[in-house]
Amino acid sequence: MSDTVNVDPSEIAKFSELAHRWWDPDSEFRPLHQINPLRLGWIEGFTPLAGRHVLDVGCGGGILADAMARRGADVLGIDLAARALKVAQLHALEVQTQGVAYREVSVEALAAEMPGRFDVVTCMEMLEHVPDPASVVRACSALVKPGGWVFFSTINRNARAFLLAIVGAEYLLNLLPRGTHEYEKLIRPSELAGWCRSYALDLQATRGLEHNPLTRRYWLSADTRVNYLLATRKAGA
Repeated sequence: MSDTVNVDPSEIAKFSELAHRWWDPDSEFRPLHQINPLRLGWIEGFTPLAGRHVLDVGCGGGILADAMARRGADVLGIDLAARALKVAQLHALEVQTQGVAYREVSVEALAAEMPGRFDVVTCMEMLEHVPDPASVVRACSALVKPGGWVFFSTINRNARAFLLAIVGAEYLLNLLPRGTHEYEKLIRPSELAGWCRSYALDLQATRGLEHNPLTRRYWLSADTRVNYLLATRKAGA
């Protein structure tokens, strides 16, 4: 693998260690299973998935990619964690999900190989784990067709996010493995929106994702102080 690949080896190792637990809804990945219907509904509120060519960047074990394929999309999931991809592939075989494939490739390399190929690109809970998130945004823009949709979700960088998403979720409530997130890698909505504008992605909507740890309930709201989602559309349609 080239030294220029936009990846933090420690992040790959972190998720590879847990790869076998991706599809256990009671594992460390419980939050991803719980928020997946919200993510899916958010995306479908802007564009239908049936019949669309969709790319899921940083797909991990395939929770979102599999769900989008089951809505009728033709999905390619990419990641650099080989063990997580194996889990995704095995799950698709086990449950006979049609229309989903997985590749171990960086989003930048795929952008050079398949520019303008996709109707929809999703990049969820991934930007905060790479050294150069702006590079990922640029590649996502290159991969989507003019008029196509790109969806991001990540975590804000402020005191509230530090207390709830790191101290609370990882150290007090044990909702996530300790060390899952690093504060300095978190991204303010203004920063992400700025990168989108720089790469011809027009911001359409922003939404917060909230969580009640007592009821274990998640919901979308106008509060973007911790977890948030961005819907963007490629200019030039």
